[in-house]
Amino acid sequence: MGNIGGWEIFWIVLVVLLLFGAKRIPEMMRSMGQGVKEFKKAARDISSDEEPPATTKPSPPPASPSNSSGKPA
Repeated sequence: MGNIGGWEIFWIVLVVLLLFGAKRIPEMMRSMGQGVKEFKKAARDISSDEEPPATTKPSPPPASPSNSSGKPA
């Protein structure tokens, strides 16, 4: 079970050919290829968004005004 050989692939291709026809199969493969291409592009965009930029450093907090009396202004 789970061991696909040459004859099994032959029968699967034959059934697909009979169900969809020879003209429809290239269209289906083309649309599948475009879908995979878009999926890879989206995955690449998401992974690049998650990576922090390497050159930016956190900015220091703003300096608070000092008061010699110690009381808030």
